[in-house]
Amino acid sequence: MSVVYNRILLKLSGEVLAGAKGTGIDNDTVVNICKSVKNVADMGVEVAIVVGGGNFWRGRTSDGMDRTRADHIGMLATAMNSLALCDALEQMGADVRVQTAIEMRQIAEPYIRNKAIRHFEKGRIVIFGCGTGSPFFSTDTAAALRSVEINADALLKATNVDGVFDKDPNKYDDAVKFDKVSFKEVINRDLKVMDSTAFSLCKDNDMPIIVFNLEEPDNIIKVVNGEDIGTTVSNF
Repeated sequence: MSVVYNRILLKLSGEVLAGAKGTGIDNDTVVNICKSVKNVADMGVEVAIVVGGGNFWRGRTSDGMDRTRADHIGMLATAMNSLALCDALEQMGADVRVQTAIEMRQIAEPYIRNKAIRHFEKGRIVIFGCGTGSPFFSTDTAAALRSVEINADALLKATNVDGVFDKDPNKYDDAVKFDKVSFKEVINRDLKVMDSTAFSLCKDNDMPIIVFNLEEPDNIIKVVNGEDIGTTVSNF
């Protein structure tokens, strides 16, 4: 089966790396995710990853702390997750680079768009850490921004549900899943796909979002192969 996307950006939440532990990094979970990422890269797909930091830090719930400082701590949490993913992928034989939006030369490259493109051309996986490098922007927004900057074919948002629903499937048994939905309908229905800034970036730059369940890591491969899973959000 031929792939339908040549260059993707995979958005992972930090929480997913914690597995059943709930916090920190669960090695088995990270390995399972990275196996699928490595398989996708071996299929010739150029892969970028943006990961959150919620398994270490939830800045918005830090009582009394200055929001800018809390967000900076969260960016450092994403750097830790980026290094963990990098290490797991390298142990599988993948060629990986970590680029961070906050300069930390001893452990990662600074984010340079053209250098990231060159890495893709050489078959390397690129992990973008530290979000956008600015407070008040989520890692969802970072994923949207980087996917547009690197001219990705699609943004793959891995979640804990099977796609986009007309209401919260964790609360309502009669929630209906969309196979495909337009950006316009998502706005009109106020469906929670990503935060509004990230969503607007994708809409305005015609960047399709594929929302799918990561409980089965091989779903990443299925999405790249064009199998009908999850929900595609686009300007169709």
